[in-house]
Amino acid sequence: QVQFVESGGGLVQPGGSLRLSCLASGIDFDKFNMGWYRQTPGDQRDLVANIHVDHNTFYHDSVKGRFTISRDNAKNTVDLLIVNLKPDDTGVYWCNAVAPMDDWGQGTQVTVSS
Repeated sequence: QVQFVESGGGLVQPGGSLRLSCLASGIDFDKFNMGWYRQTPGDQRDLVANIHVDHNTFYHDSVKGRFTISRDNAKNTVDLLIVNLKPDDTGVYWCNAVAPMDDWGQGTQVTVSS
């Protein structure tokens, strides 16, 4: 059974930082390009950062320079470091494969507010 468990969200002030973490199970993790997705209020879920099996990384234009994705194949984890958080970053964050699987986790809520 495929499972993704996200953690690390919270309430932070603008300019703050967070590290989100995702633990994957039930897949051959090192064979999948992995990504972090974000759904902001009233919007669709978008892929904001992804890391391929060769560790090449790609970012949505809106997060370049502030988001850093990394993976640890030994632990089946994919992390997202976010710095200089902005109110527009508020939303729910999920991890999944870049070609997303049907099994989504519960996500982790990030709220950026003063």
